[in-house]
Amino acid sequence: MSERELRRAIRQADFLGLPTGPAVEVDGTRSELERRFLWLCLRYRLPKPTVNMRVGSLTVDFCWISRQLVVETDGWQAHRGKAAFEDDRDRDLKLRALGFDVIHLSYRQIFERPDEVIAVIQPLLTSGLRAP
Repeated sequence: MSERELRRAIRQADFLGLPTGPAVEVDGTRSELERRFLWLCLRYRLPKPTVNMRVGSLTVDFCWISRQLVVETDGWQAHRGKAAFEDDRDRDLKLRALGFDVIHLSYRQIFERPDEVIAVIQPLLTSGLRAP
């Protein structure tokens, strides 16, 4: 098994609540897209977000609670179609009602345009600005 396959299996076991052993560190991500975004945060020295955190009745991909900022990493497979579109808008309204700003990032943005992603998120975390 490759290292990537092993990491994926460990993350899936953690997600399902299965024991992974004391020597295994799990970052809380549930997908390669989430893992890549977390890696970007570390690479660009952003404050570390809480991963897959409960906010009200929702679980959000990444949250900086002190800044009331949520980042959702939206892969096409999980977010395609009319129902997913409507559900995402509903989630955004609920999060806004709780006082959170929400930024949605696609696979392409995270993997191919990380500098643009960081250029938007970094000021929100360091200056106290709010997302538009």
